[in-house]
Amino acid sequence: MTDALIGDLRAALGERGVLTSAEDRARFETGWRYGKGVARCIARPASTEEVAAVLRVAGRHGARIIAQGANTGLVAASTPDATGTMVVLSLERLNRTIDLDVHGRTVLVDGGVLLSQLNEALQPHRFWFPVDLGADPQIGGMVATNTGGTRLLKYGDVRHNLLGVEVVLGDGRVVSLLNTLRKNNTGLDAKHLFVGTTGVFGVVTRAVLAVAPLPRQRASALVGCADGAAALELLRTLEAGLGDVLSAFEVMSRNALGPVFAHQPALRRPWPELPPYSVLVEAATTLDAADLDLAALLEKFLGAHLGQADDRVTDVLMARGDEFWQMRHHISESLRGAGRMLAFDVSVPRSRLPAFTDAVAALLPAVHPAVRLCDYGHWGDGGTHLNLVWEEAAVADAAALVRELQARIYDLAVRDFAGSYSAEHGVGPHNQAFYDRYTDPQVKALCAVLGAFCDPDGRLGTVRLGERPGR
Repeated sequence: MTDALIGDLRAALGERGVLTSAEDRARFETGWRYGKGVARCIARPASTEEVAAVLRVAGRHGARIIAQGANTGLVAASTPDATGTMVVLSLERLNRTIDLDVHGRTVLVDGGVLLSQLNEALQPHRFWFPVDLGADPQIGGMVATNTGGTRLLKYGDVRHNLLGVEVVLGDGRVVSLLNTLRKNNTGLDAKHLFVGTTGVFGVVTRAVLAVAPLPRQRASALVGCADGAAALELLRTLEAGLGDVLSAFEVMSRNALGPVFAHQPALRRPWPELPPYSVLVEAATTLDAADLDLAALLEKFLGAHLGQADDRVTDVLMARGDEFWQMRHHISESLRGAGRMLAFDVSVPRSRLPAFTDAVAALLPAVHPAVRLCDYGHWGDGGTHLNLVWEEAAVADAAALVRELQARIYDLAVRDFAGSYSAEHGVGPHNQAFYDRYTDPQVKALCAVLGAFCDPDGRLGTVRLGERPGR
Protein backbone atom coordinates (compact mmCIF):
# COMPACT_ATOMS: atom_id res chain seq x y z
CA MET A 1 0.00 0.00 0.00
CA THR A 2 1.18 3.51 -0.79
CA ASP A 3 0.20 7.04 0.16
CA ALA A 4 -2.19 6.94 -2.80
CA LEU A 5 -4.55 4.97 -0.56
CA ILE A 6 -4.63 7.74 2.03
CA GLY A 7 -4.95 10.35 -0.68
CA ASP A 8 -7.99 8.61 -2.14
CA LEU A 9 -9.55 8.19 1.31
CA ARG A 10 -9.09 11.89 2.00
CA ALA A 11 -10.65 12.73 -1.34
CA ALA A 12 -13.68 10.66 -0.35
CA LEU A 13 -13.96 11.69 3.33
CA GLY A 14 -12.22 15.04 3.69
CA GLU A 15 -9.34 15.86 6.02
CA ARG A 16 -11.37 15.17 9.19
CA GLY A 17 -12.29 11.76 7.87
CA VAL A 18 -8.78 10.27 7.86
CA LEU A 19 -6.33 10.03 10.77
CA THR A 20 -2.74 8.94 10.15
CA SER A 21 -0.46 10.02 13.01
CA ALA A 22 0.56 7.49 15.66
CA GLU A 23 -0.97 9.69 18.35
CA ASP A 24 -4.34 9.87 16.57
CA ARG A 25 -4.35 6.14 15.75
CA ALA A 26 -3.53 4.94 19.27
CA ARG A 27 -7.04 4.76 20.72
CA PHE A 28 -8.26 2.71 17.75
CA GLU A 29 -5.41 0.20 17.91
CA THR A 30 -5.91 -1.26 21.41
CA GLY A 31 -8.99 -3.16 22.55
CA TRP A 32 -10.79 -2.87 25.86
CA ARG A 33 -9.34 -6.13 27.22
CA TYR A 34 -7.77 -8.00 24.31
CA GLY A 35 -6.36 -6.99 20.96
CA LYS A 36 -3.53 -4.65 20.04
CA GLY A 37 -2.31 -3.93 16.55
CA VAL A 38 -1.07 -1.24 14.18
CA ALA A 39 -3.33 0.51 11.68
CA ARG A 40 -2.28 2.01 8.34
CA CYS A 41 -4.78 4.78 8.99
CA ILE A 42 -8.18 5.46 10.51
CA ALA A 43 -11.07 6.15 8.12
CA ARG A 44 -14.03 7.94 9.75
CA PRO A 45 -16.97 8.09 7.33
CA ALA A 46 -20.01 10.15 8.31
CA SER A 47 -22.65 8.53 6.06
CA THR A 48 -23.55 5.23 4.45
CA GLU A 49 -22.30 6.58 1.12
CA GLU A 50 -18.93 7.39 2.68
CA VAL A 51 -18.69 3.91 4.22
CA ALA A 52 -19.28 2.47 0.74
CA ALA A 53 -16.62 4.81 -0.66
CA VAL A 54 -14.07 3.62 1.91
CA LEU A 55 -14.67 0.00 0.96
CA ARG A 56 -14.40 0.75 -2.76
CA VAL A 57 -11.14 2.67 -2.23
CA ALA A 58 -9.77 -0.19 -0.12
CA GLY A 59 -10.68 -2.60 -2.90
CA ARG A 60 -8.80 -0.59 -5.53
CA HIS A 61 -5.68 -0.54 -3.37
CA GLY A 62 -5.89 -4.12 -2.10
CA ALA A 63 -6.30 -2.97 1.51
CA ARG A 64 -8.02 -4.93 4.26
CA ILE A 65 -10.56 -3.27 6.56
CA ILE A 66 -11.41 -3.71 10.23
CA ALA A 67 -14.78 -2.18 11.09
CA GLN A 68 -14.82 -0.67 14.57
CA GLY A 69 -17.61 0.63 16.78
CA ALA A 70 -16.86 1.82 20.30
CA ASN A 71 -14.09 -0.80 20.59
CA THR A 72 -15.59 -2.32 23.76
CA GLY A 73 -15.53 -5.96 22.61
CA LEU A 74 -13.73 -8.68 24.55
CA VAL A 75 -12.52 -11.07 21.82
CA ALA A 76 -10.08 -8.76 19.94
CA ALA A 77 -12.34 -8.56 16.88
CA SER A 78 -12.38 -4.74 16.63
CA THR A 79 -8.65 -3.97 16.42
CA PRO A 80 -6.23 -4.26 13.50
CA ASP A 81 -3.58 -6.93 13.23
CA ALA A 82 0.13 -6.24 13.71
CA THR A 83 1.03 -5.77 10.03
CA GLY A 84 0.36 -2.03 9.91
CA THR A 85 -1.51 -2.50 6.63
CA MET A 86 -5.16 -2.59 7.75
CA VAL A 87 -7.49 0.41 7.59
CA VAL A 88 -9.64 0.86 10.68
CA LEU A 89 -13.12 1.92 9.56
CA SER A 90 -14.50 3.75 12.59
CA LEU A 91 -18.21 4.60 12.74
CA GLU A 92 -17.81 7.26 15.43
CA ARG A 93 -18.88 10.07 13.04
CA LEU A 94 -21.88 8.13 11.73
CA ASN A 95 -24.00 9.08 14.74
CA ARG A 96 -26.61 11.68 13.79
CA THR A 97 -29.84 9.77 13.09
CA ILE A 98 -32.17 8.80 15.93
CA ASP A 99 -35.64 8.76 14.36
CA LEU A 100 -38.32 7.54 16.79
CA ASP A 101 -41.77 6.31 15.74
CA VAL A 102 -43.67 6.74 19.00
CA HIS A 103 -46.77 4.83 17.94
CA GLY A 104 -44.83 2.06 16.19
CA ARG A 105 -42.42 1.85 19.13
CA THR A 106 -39.47 1.63 16.72
CA VAL A 107 -36.40 3.76 16.17
CA LEU A 108 -34.18 4.18 13.10
CA VAL A 109 -30.64 4.81 14.28
CA ASP A 110 -27.19 5.27 12.72
CA GLY A 111 -24.68 2.50 13.36
CA GLY A 112 -22.29 4.83 15.18
CA VAL A 113 -24.82 6.02 17.80
CA LEU A 114 -23.80 5.01 21.30
CA LEU A 115 -26.21 3.04 23.49
CA SER A 116 -26.14 5.83 26.08
CA GLN A 117 -26.87 8.42 23.38
CA LEU A 118 -29.84 6.42 22.13
CA ASN A 119 -31.33 5.93 25.59
CA GLU A 120 -30.87 9.61 26.42
CA ALA A 121 -32.90 10.49 23.32
CA LEU A 122 -35.58 7.90 24.14
CA GLN A 123 -35.98 8.80 27.82
CA PRO A 124 -38.26 11.87 27.38
CA HIS A 125 -40.70 9.61 25.51
CA ARG A 126 -40.60 6.99 28.32
CA PHE A 127 -38.84 4.42 26.13
CA TRP A 128 -35.46 2.68 26.26
CA PHE A 129 -33.47 0.12 24.30
CA PRO A 130 -33.38 -2.59 26.94
CA VAL A 131 -30.14 -4.40 26.09
CA ASP A 132 -28.46 -3.36 29.32
CA LEU A 133 -24.73 -3.80 29.99
CA GLY A 134 -21.77 -2.17 31.70
CA ALA A 135 -20.03 -0.96 28.53
CA ASP A 136 -21.27 1.80 26.20
CA PRO A 137 -21.11 0.26 22.71
CA GLN A 138 -22.29 1.60 19.37
CA ILE A 139 -25.45 0.20 17.84
CA GLY A 140 -23.66 -1.20 14.79
CA GLY A 141 -21.25 -3.08 17.02
CA MET A 142 -24.14 -4.38 19.12
CA VAL A 143 -25.75 -5.82 15.99
CA ALA A 144 -22.44 -7.30 14.81
CA THR A 145 -21.92 -9.07 18.16
CA ASN A 146 -25.57 -9.72 19.11
CA THR A 147 -25.15 -8.10 22.52
CA GLY A 148 -27.10 -9.62 25.42
CA GLY A 149 -26.67 -8.03 28.85
CA THR A 150 -28.06 -8.37 32.34
CA ARG A 151 -31.77 -8.15 31.44
CA LEU A 152 -31.88 -10.61 28.55
CA LEU A 153 -34.19 -12.78 30.67
CA LYS A 154 -37.02 -10.25 30.20
CA TYR A 155 -36.17 -8.35 27.02
CA GLY A 156 -34.01 -10.66 24.90
CA ASP A 157 -30.79 -9.87 23.03
CA VAL A 158 -30.20 -7.53 20.08
CA ARG A 159 -31.44 -10.14 17.59
CA HIS A 160 -34.74 -10.30 19.47
CA ASN A 161 -35.16 -6.50 19.25
CA LEU A 162 -33.86 -5.93 15.70
CA LEU A 163 -36.38 -5.20 12.93
CA GLY A 164 -34.12 -4.08 10.11
CA VAL A 165 -30.59 -3.16 9.05
CA GLU A 166 -28.69 -1.34 6.36
CA VAL A 167 -25.33 -2.91 5.55
CA VAL A 168 -22.42 -2.08 3.27
CA LEU A 169 -20.86 -5.25 1.87
CA GLY A 170 -17.14 -5.79 1.48
CA ASP A 171 -16.97 -4.42 -2.06
CA GLY A 172 -19.06 -1.31 -1.35
CA ARG A 173 -22.50 -2.57 -2.33
CA VAL A 174 -25.27 -1.27 -0.06
CA VAL A 175 -27.99 -3.67 1.11
CA SER A 176 -31.05 -1.96 2.59
CA LEU A 177 -33.16 -4.14 4.88
CA LEU A 178 -34.64 -1.28 6.91
CA ASN A 179 -37.89 -3.03 7.71
CA THR A 180 -40.04 -1.44 10.44
CA LEU A 181 -42.64 -4.22 10.54
CA ARG A 182 -43.01 -6.69 13.37
CA LYS A 183 -44.91 -9.07 11.06
CA ASN A 184 -43.29 -9.72 7.70
CA ASN A 185 -43.18 -13.37 6.62
CA THR A 186 -41.94 -13.05 3.03
CA GLY A 187 -39.06 -15.48 2.78
CA LEU A 188 -35.49 -15.24 4.04
CA ASP A 189 -35.12 -12.58 6.72
CA ALA A 190 -31.65 -11.64 5.53
CA LYS A 191 -30.90 -9.20 8.36
CA HIS A 192 -29.99 -12.21 10.51
CA LEU A 193 -26.96 -12.86 8.30
CA PHE A 194 -25.33 -9.80 9.83
CA VAL A 195 -26.27 -10.36 13.49
CA GLY A 196 -23.51 -11.89 15.57
CA THR A 197 -21.13 -12.37 12.64
CA THR A 198 -18.58 -9.83 13.90
CA GLY A 199 -18.76 -7.54 10.87
CA VAL A 200 -17.10 -9.94 8.43
CA PHE A 201 -20.17 -10.10 6.15
CA GLY A 202 -20.70 -6.33 6.07
CA VAL A 203 -20.62 -3.05 7.97
CA VAL A 204 -23.89 -2.14 9.71
CA THR A 205 -24.57 1.52 8.99
CA ARG A 206 -28.19 1.84 10.19
CA ALA A 207 -30.61 -0.28 12.16
CA VAL A 208 -34.30 -0.31 13.03
CA LEU A 209 -34.82 -1.32 16.66
CA ALA A 210 -37.88 -2.16 18.70
CA VAL A 211 -37.86 -0.10 21.89
CA ALA A 212 -39.55 -0.92 25.18
CA PRO A 213 -41.56 1.19 27.63
CA LEU A 214 -39.35 2.48 30.40
CA PRO A 215 -40.20 0.80 33.73
CA ARG A 216 -41.84 3.10 36.28
CA GLN A 217 -40.62 1.05 39.20
CA ARG A 218 -38.06 -1.63 39.98
CA ALA A 219 -37.56 -3.79 43.04
CA SER A 220 -34.61 -6.00 43.81
CA ALA A 221 -33.48 -8.39 46.50
CA LEU A 222 -30.49 -10.51 47.44
CA VAL A 223 -31.15 -14.16 48.26
CA GLY A 224 -28.63 -16.46 49.92
CA CYS A 225 -28.57 -19.99 48.51
CA ALA A 226 -26.76 -23.06 49.78
CA ASP A 227 -25.89 -24.35 46.29
CA GLY A 228 -26.57 -23.94 42.59
CA ALA A 229 -29.53 -26.29 42.65
CA ALA A 230 -31.23 -24.06 45.23
CA ALA A 231 -30.64 -21.06 42.94
CA LEU A 232 -32.34 -22.89 40.06
CA GLU A 233 -35.32 -23.80 42.23
CA LEU A 234 -35.64 -20.14 43.18
CA LEU A 235 -35.60 -19.15 39.50
CA ARG A 236 -38.31 -21.67 38.70
CA THR A 237 -40.49 -20.37 41.55
CA LEU A 238 -40.10 -16.73 40.52
CA GLU A 239 -40.77 -17.36 36.84
CA ALA A 240 -43.94 -19.26 37.70
CA GLY A 241 -45.16 -16.61 40.12
CA LEU A 242 -43.94 -13.29 38.70
CA GLY A 243 -44.03 -14.06 34.98
CA ASP A 244 -42.72 -11.23 32.80
CA VAL A 245 -42.30 -8.93 35.81
CA LEU A 246 -39.05 -10.80 36.56
CA SER A 247 -36.37 -8.81 34.75
CA ALA A 248 -33.00 -10.11 36.02
CA PHE A 249 -31.59 -13.12 37.84
CA GLU A 250 -27.86 -12.83 38.59
CA VAL A 251 -26.00 -15.52 40.54
CA MET A 252 -22.77 -14.66 42.37
CA SER A 253 -20.59 -17.25 44.11
CA ARG A 254 -18.91 -16.58 47.45
CA ASN A 255 -15.49 -16.57 45.76
CA ALA A 256 -16.63 -13.96 43.23
CA LEU A 257 -18.38 -11.67 45.69
CA GLY A 258 -15.82 -11.78 48.50
CA PRO A 259 -13.13 -9.68 46.74
CA VAL A 260 -15.70 -6.91 46.08
CA PHE A 261 -15.75 -5.98 49.74
CA ALA A 262 -11.97 -6.19 50.01
CA HIS A 263 -11.47 -3.78 47.10
CA GLN A 264 -14.63 -1.62 47.33
CA PRO A 265 -14.74 -0.41 50.95
CA ALA A 266 -17.67 1.92 50.26
CA LEU A 267 -19.96 -1.05 49.60
CA ARG A 268 -21.83 -2.56 52.55
CA ARG A 269 -21.35 -6.28 53.18
CA PRO A 270 -24.85 -7.82 53.10
CA TRP A 271 -24.13 -10.70 55.51
CA PRO A 272 -21.36 -11.28 58.07
CA GLU A 273 -20.60 -14.56 56.29
CA LEU A 274 -21.36 -14.83 52.60
CA PRO A 275 -23.43 -17.87 51.55
CA PRO A 276 -22.12 -20.19 48.80
CA TYR A 277 -24.30 -18.30 46.31
CA SER A 278 -25.92 -14.88 46.46
CA VAL A 279 -28.71 -14.35 43.93
CA LEU A 280 -29.62 -10.84 42.78
CA VAL A 281 -33.29 -10.84 41.77
CA GLU A 282 -34.92 -7.87 40.05
CA ALA A 283 -38.54 -7.23 39.10
CA ALA A 284 -39.64 -4.34 36.89
CA THR A 285 -42.98 -3.01 35.68
CA THR A 286 -44.46 -0.10 33.79
CA LEU A 287 -47.29 0.13 36.35
CA ASP A 288 -47.30 2.89 38.95
CA ALA A 289 -46.79 1.99 42.58
CA ALA A 290 -50.40 3.02 43.23
CA ASP A 291 -51.52 0.20 40.94
CA LEU A 292 -48.95 -2.40 42.03
CA ASP A 293 -46.59 -2.36 45.00
CA LEU A 294 -43.75 -4.18 43.26
CA ALA A 295 -41.45 -4.36 46.28
CA ALA A 296 -44.24 -5.90 48.39
CA LEU A 297 -45.03 -8.39 45.63
CA LEU A 298 -41.41 -9.48 45.31
CA GLU A 299 -41.02 -9.72 49.09
CA LYS A 300 -44.18 -11.84 49.29
CA PHE A 301 -42.94 -14.40 46.75
CA LEU A 302 -39.45 -14.53 48.24
CA GLY A 303 -40.81 -14.94 51.75
CA ALA A 304 -43.05 -17.81 50.67
CA HIS A 305 -40.13 -19.50 48.92
CA LEU A 306 -37.91 -19.03 51.98
CA GLY A 307 -40.51 -20.80 54.08
CA GLN A 308 -40.59 -23.79 51.74
CA ALA A 309 -36.88 -24.16 50.96
CA ASP A 310 -35.73 -25.34 54.41
CA ASP A 311 -32.08 -24.42 54.97
CA ARG A 312 -31.22 -24.34 51.24
CA VAL A 313 -32.22 -20.64 51.11
CA THR A 314 -30.42 -18.92 53.96
CA ASP A 315 -31.73 -15.35 53.89
CA VAL A 316 -33.54 -12.70 51.86
CA LEU A 317 -32.62 -9.01 51.87
CA MET A 318 -34.64 -6.37 50.07
CA ALA A 319 -32.52 -3.73 48.34
CA ARG A 320 -32.12 -0.12 49.28
CA GLY A 321 -31.54 1.70 46.01
CA ASP A 322 -29.03 0.06 43.68
CA GLU A 323 -26.65 -1.26 46.35
CA PHE A 324 -26.90 -4.88 45.19
CA TRP A 325 -26.35 -3.93 41.55
CA GLN A 326 -23.25 -2.00 42.64
CA MET A 327 -21.91 -5.22 44.14
CA ARG A 328 -22.64 -7.11 40.93
CA HIS A 329 -21.06 -4.51 38.66
CA HIS A 330 -17.83 -4.34 40.69
CA ILE A 331 -17.04 -8.06 40.59
CA SER A 332 -14.86 -8.11 37.48
CA GLU A 333 -12.58 -5.23 38.49
CA SER A 334 -12.34 -6.55 42.06
CA LEU A 335 -11.24 -9.97 40.84
CA ARG A 336 -8.52 -8.36 38.75
CA GLY A 337 -7.20 -6.91 42.01
CA ALA A 338 -7.11 -10.38 43.56
CA GLY A 339 -4.44 -11.78 41.22
CA ARG A 340 -4.02 -13.00 37.66
CA MET A 341 -7.44 -13.65 36.09
CA LEU A 342 -8.54 -15.78 33.16
CA ALA A 343 -12.16 -15.06 32.19
CA PHE A 344 -14.53 -17.49 30.47
CA ASP A 345 -17.89 -16.33 29.15
CA VAL A 346 -19.77 -19.55 28.45
CA SER A 347 -23.31 -20.89 28.50
CA VAL A 348 -24.94 -24.27 29.01
CA PRO A 349 -28.60 -25.29 29.30
CA ARG A 350 -29.99 -23.70 32.48
CA SER A 351 -30.87 -27.03 34.03
CA ARG A 352 -27.22 -28.10 33.80
CA LEU A 353 -25.58 -24.99 35.28
CA PRO A 354 -25.04 -26.45 38.78
CA ALA A 355 -23.55 -29.69 37.43
CA PHE A 356 -21.34 -27.79 34.97
CA THR A 357 -20.05 -25.47 37.70
CA ASP A 358 -19.32 -28.45 39.96
CA ALA A 359 -17.46 -30.16 37.11
CA VAL A 360 -15.25 -27.10 36.59
CA ALA A 361 -14.54 -26.92 40.34
CA ALA A 362 -13.57 -30.60 40.36
CA LEU A 363 -11.32 -30.15 37.34
CA LEU A 364 -9.21 -27.28 38.69
CA PRO A 365 -7.12 -29.11 41.34
CA ALA A 366 -5.96 -31.55 38.67
CA VAL A 367 -4.82 -28.68 36.44
CA HIS A 368 -3.23 -26.50 39.15
CA PRO A 369 -4.02 -26.29 42.89
CA ALA A 370 -3.46 -22.52 42.97
CA VAL A 371 -6.40 -21.72 40.64
CA ARG A 372 -9.62 -20.55 42.31
CA LEU A 373 -13.04 -20.61 40.66
CA CYS A 374 -14.82 -17.25 41.06
CA ASP A 375 -18.02 -17.70 39.09
CA TYR A 376 -20.99 -15.41 38.58
CA GLY A 377 -23.35 -14.55 35.79
CA HIS A 378 -26.72 -14.43 34.11
CA TRP A 379 -28.10 -17.78 35.24
CA GLY A 380 -31.56 -16.67 34.12
CA ASP A 381 -30.45 -17.05 30.49
CA GLY A 382 -27.93 -19.87 30.99
CA GLY A 383 -24.82 -17.68 30.92
CA THR A 384 -22.00 -17.86 33.43
CA HIS A 385 -18.72 -15.99 33.83
CA LEU A 386 -16.14 -18.49 34.99
CA ASN A 387 -13.35 -16.29 36.26
CA LEU A 388 -10.28 -18.25 37.29
CA VAL A 389 -7.90 -16.42 39.60
CA TRP A 390 -4.43 -17.26 40.92
CA GLU A 391 -1.52 -15.46 42.54
CA GLU A 392 1.20 -14.67 40.01
CA ALA A 393 3.96 -16.13 42.17
CA ALA A 394 2.19 -19.48 42.48
CA VAL A 395 2.36 -20.31 38.74
CA ALA A 396 5.68 -20.75 36.96
CA ASP A 397 4.36 -20.90 33.38
CA ALA A 398 1.18 -18.82 33.16
CA ALA A 399 0.94 -19.08 29.36
CA ALA A 400 0.94 -22.88 29.47
CA LEU A 401 -1.65 -22.85 32.25
CA VAL A 402 -3.93 -20.58 30.23
CA ARG A 403 -3.72 -22.86 27.20
CA GLU A 404 -4.56 -25.95 29.25
CA LEU A 405 -7.44 -24.29 31.09
CA GLN A 406 -8.97 -22.98 27.87
CA ALA A 407 -8.79 -26.31 26.13
CA ARG A 408 -10.21 -28.29 29.03
CA ILE A 409 -12.97 -25.91 30.11
CA TYR A 410 -14.20 -25.20 26.59
CA ASP A 411 -14.26 -28.93 25.89
CA LEU A 412 -16.25 -29.43 29.08
CA ALA A 413 -18.77 -26.72 28.15
CA VAL A 414 -19.24 -27.61 24.48
CA ARG A 415 -18.76 -31.37 24.30
CA ASP A 416 -19.86 -32.56 27.73
CA PHE A 417 -22.60 -30.05 28.52
CA ALA A 418 -23.97 -29.05 25.08
CA GLY A 419 -22.98 -25.43 25.70
CA SER A 420 -21.24 -22.52 23.97
CA TYR A 421 -17.64 -21.35 24.30
CA SER A 422 -18.77 -17.75 23.66
CA ALA A 423 -22.10 -16.91 25.26
CA GLU A 424 -22.07 -13.14 24.70
CA HIS A 425 -18.95 -11.74 23.06
CA GLY A 426 -18.92 -13.46 19.69
CA VAL A 427 -15.92 -14.69 17.72
CA GLY A 428 -12.60 -12.90 17.40
CA PRO A 429 -8.89 -13.64 17.24
CA HIS A 430 -9.00 -14.32 20.99
CA ASN A 431 -11.21 -17.39 20.45
CA GLN A 432 -10.87 -18.13 16.71
CA ALA A 433 -9.20 -21.48 17.42
CA PHE A 434 -12.28 -22.65 19.31
CA TYR A 435 -14.61 -21.62 16.49
CA ASP A 436 -12.41 -23.73 14.21
CA ARG A 437 -12.50 -26.65 16.65
CA TYR A 438 -16.18 -26.80 17.52
CA THR A 439 -18.11 -25.48 14.51
CA ASP A 440 -19.84 -28.05 12.34
CA PRO A 441 -18.07 -28.41 8.96
CA GLN A 442 -21.34 -27.85 7.08
CA VAL A 443 -21.89 -24.58 8.97
CA LYS A 444 -18.38 -23.52 7.98
CA ALA A 445 -19.15 -24.42 4.36
CA LEU A 446 -22.35 -22.36 4.45
CA CYS A 447 -20.50 -19.40 5.97
CA ALA A 448 -17.88 -19.66 3.24
CA VAL A 449 -20.57 -19.38 0.56
CA LEU A 450 -22.23 -16.41 2.28
CA GLY A 451 -18.88 -14.76 2.88
CA ALA A 452 -17.91 -15.12 -0.77
CA PHE A 453 -21.04 -13.19 -1.77
CA CYS A 454 -20.91 -10.54 0.96
CA ASP A 455 -17.14 -9.93 0.91
CA PRO A 456 -15.84 -11.39 -2.37
CA ASP A 457 -12.19 -10.43 -1.83
CA GLY A 458 -12.07 -11.29 1.87
CA ARG A 459 -11.20 -7.75 2.99
CA LEU A 460 -13.36 -7.42 6.10
CA GLY A 461 -12.14 -8.18 9.59
CA THR A 462 -9.67 -10.53 11.20
CA VAL A 463 -12.15 -13.36 11.85
CA ARG A 464 -12.71 -16.47 9.70
CA LEU A 465 -16.28 -17.73 9.64
CA GLY A 466 -15.81 -20.73 7.40
CA GLU A 467 -12.78 -21.64 5.36
CA ARG A 468 -12.10 -19.23 2.52
CA PRO A 469 -9.04 -18.84 0.29
CA GLY A 470 -6.73 -16.08 1.44
CA ARG A 471 -8.26 -15.75 4.92
